[in-house]
Amino acid sequence: MIPVHSPPADHDSHGLAADWRGSLLEAGSEAAQVLAALADTDAAAMAVHFYQVMMDDTRASRLLSHQQVRTRLQPAMQRWVIGLLRATPDDVDGLIAAQRVIGDVHARVGIPVDLVTRGTRVLKQRLFQAIAAQAGHGEAAHAAIASLTASFDIALEGMTLAYSNARERSSRTDAAYRLFSLVQNVGTERERQRALLLDWENTLLYALASQYDTAGFQPLAGSEFGLWFTHKGVPSFGESAETLQICGLIEEVDRALQQALRGENDARMRAVQLQDIRGRVSQIRNLLGMLFERIGELDAGCDALTNLLNRRFLPTVLRREIELAAKAQGSFAVLLLDLDHFKAINDEHGHEAGDRALQHVAGILGQFTRGSDYVFRYGGEEFVVVLVAVDEPQAMVIANSLCRRVAESPVVLANGGNLDVTASIGVAVHDGHPDYERVMARADAAMYQAKKRGRNRVVLADGSLPEAPGRIALQRG
Repeated sequence: MIPVHSPPADHDSHGLAADWRGSLLEAGSEAAQVLAALADTDAAAMAVHFYQVMMDDTRASRLLSHQQVRTRLQPAMQRWVIGLLRATPDDVDGLIAAQRVIGDVHARVGIPVDLVTRGTRVLKQRLFQAIAAQAGHGEAAHAAIASLTASFDIALEGMTLAYSNARERSSRTDAAYRLFSLVQNVGTERERQRALLLDWENTLLYALASQYDTAGFQPLAGSEFGLWFTHKGVPSFGESAETLQICGLIEEVDRALQQALRGENDARMRAVQLQDIRGRVSQIRNLLGMLFERIGELDAGCDALTNLLNRRFLPTVLRREIELAAKAQGSFAVLLLDLDHFKAINDEHGHEAGDRALQHVAGILGQFTRGSDYVFRYGGEEFVVVLVAVDEPQAMVIANSLCRRVAESPVVLANGGNLDVTASIGVAVHDGHPDYERVMARADAAMYQAKKRGRNRVVLADGSLPEAPGRIALQRG
C-alpha cells in the first residue's frame, strides 16, 4: 500500500487552527453537547444527502460510480461529518491535517471545488434545521449554529488551500512534461512515427490491391502510430490547433476506412475513397512534421543513469490515462517492477555492477514495450511501466514476457563475466477509480506479494491482496 501522508503544516494552516480553536472555545459546552448529539442521530443521513447532491451533477457522476459512493465515499463522509460535529480544541490539528489530505485527493481526482462547496452548503442548511428541531431557538442552539458554521467554513478553507497548491504543482509539472515531450531524440522519433504511418498506409494499399480479407484491418486510431499519438503525442506536444486537427483527421480516416472496407461499393468508388484516405494521411504527416520541428532537445525529467523518464512525470501520465480510459471506456495497466536481491548485487559485485544491471533492465523494458507505452525509473531498483490501451490478459502476457526476458538475459560485467538478475512484477489494471494513487497502490501490493511468494514472478492485483507495508507515497503532481 502507498499511504497518503498529511502535507506539512504551513503558516496558513496555523492561522486556520487558531481560528477553529477559538470558535470551539467560544461556543461553550452546551453547544458542543447539541452538536455531539447530532453526530449520533443525523451523520449517516447527512452523508447520503451530500452525495445525492453531488451525483446530480454530471461532472461528478462521470468521475464517481454509485458503487464507489455507496461502499467507500458515504462511510468516509459520515466520519467527516462526525469529526466536525464532535470537534474539540484538542482535535483541531488533526482535523486541519485531514482537510489538507482531502483537498489533495480532490485535486488528483479533479473534483470541482464548486461541487464540494455546494454540498457543504446544503449540509449546513440540513444541520441547522436539525439543531432547531432538537434544541429550539435558544442560546445554546444559536451558539451551536455559529460553531458549526465556523467548523464547516474553516474545514472547506483548509481543503481549498490544499487543492489550490496541488493544482498549481500539477500545472507546473504538466508544463514541464510538455516541454520535455518524452522524446529524447527528436530526429529519431520523428522518423520512426513517419515510418509507422507510412507502413499503415502501405499495408492498407496492399490489402485492397490483393483483395486480402480486410474485415479485421486495424483502424488508424488502433495502429501503433495512432496509439502513440493519442497517449504520447498529444500530451507531449500539448493541445493545439495542430494536435486537434490530427485527432480529427484520424477519426475521418477511420470513418472513410469503414466505408471502403464494407465491400458494398464498386472498384471505382473504392478507388475514390482510398484516394481520400491517402490525402488525409498526407495531411497528418505534414502536421506531424510541423509539431516535431517545435520540439528541442531537452533532458529535464530524464533519469541520468538509465535515460528513462524519472518519476516526476508519472502523475501527469497517469492522470491522462485515466481521462482517456474514461472517455473511450477502455483500460490501461501499471507494472511495478523491482530487481530481486539488488542490495546483494551491490555488496558482492560493487555499485558499478548494480548500475549495469539497472541499465540492462532499462534496455529490456524499452525494447520490449510498445512505443505508446511509458517506462519510468521509479527510484532505486524499481521501474514502472504504464501499458496503454490494454486489458487484464494483455497486461499479464506483457508482464510475464518482461519477467522472462530479464531472467533469461544476464548482465555483462566489466570483467566480461555474466551476472544473472531476476525481477518481481506487480500488475494492476485500472479499475475505473479516478485517483491515480489507487492503481499505484494496487500494483505496489501485488509486487510485494511477488517478492513474498519467492521472487522472479508476476502477481496480478486483486481485492484479496493485503496491503504492502512501509511504502512511500507516489510523488504528488
